[in-house]
Amino acid sequence: MPEAESYDLIIVGGGPAGAASTLYAKRQGLKVLLVDKARFPRDKICGDALSGKAVAILHELELLDKMQDLPGATIGTVVFGSPDQVDINIDLRTHEHRDLLTGKVMPMKGFVIRREIFDNFLFEEARRVADTCIEEFTVKDLLREEGRTVGIVGTTNSETREFKSKLVLGCDGFNSIVSRKAGLYDHNGRHWIVALRCYYENVADLSDQIELHFVDEVRPGYFWIFRLDNGQVNVGIGMVHDAMKRRNINLKDALDQVISRPPFAERFRNAKPLEKPVGWNLPVGSKRRKIHGDGFLILGDAA
Repeated sequence: MPEAESYDLIIVGGGPAGAASTLYAKRQGLKVLLVDKARFPRDKICGDALSGKAVAILHELELLDKMQDLPGATIGTVVFGSPDQVDINIDLRTHEHRDLLTGKVMPMKGFVIRREIFDNFLFEEARRVADTCIEEFTVKDLLREEGRTVGIVGTTNSETREFKSKLVLGCDGFNSIVSRKAGLYDHNGRHWIVALRCYYENVADLSDQIELHFVDEVRPGYFWIFRLDNGQVNVGIGMVHDAMKRRNINLKDALDQVISRPPFAERFRNAKPLEKPVGWNLPVGSKRRKIHGDGFLILGDAA
């Protein structure tokens, strides 16, 4: 095996956490290697919504104007629905958002952009500035010297390669190999949500809102309707994992039940699914856990 190339920073995972980390690191003049096991563009099962915090980071990275040109929907209202079908509508446009990074005050608004589109946009911005970017690279282990993490070893095109760095960032999602190899992988059913997403068209009564409805079928959890571009909608349902298992809930059945009953049945009367529902694990921030060690740091869903 050839001698390992050396970097200031190795970032494992090219999703939003890894791409943003790359962009921030290059602002500091660091030599960065960015690797991902996939080839972009790739889908990421998600609700596709970008909140005010994400908008603030995009603004700080000077990417907000470019991002707003992507196909998607601009959100001005958030609707929260109770199990008793009482809705609260929050008009974001009546508020301002002060960016804690820059101190600038920005109008409050959100966006819904398919992750396949948004993640690829952000990844390409990161690829442009990274010193080296390798797709379809599967990390197998962390390199260690005297107990300190000093790099990674993995495979690409059936070739095993090693890279060294002063710091490794694990931005590689819920099943993070960096977290596992560092001995910090710790997920339990109280602290993640299992969710389904399905894209639809012809859902009625849409405006500039995203909707989160707390429905009896998946308590604790919620059902969402997020408007996209071209008349399409991201529809999904999710529930805390241990409660779902305890109550023996089938999320596909729960989704069918919700959209077949009031107050949603009329809105979905002419709706057409554009895919079969697809599921994923959504870690939440309710559990405090160690996310760093000598030579590594874990970010994003991995954390």
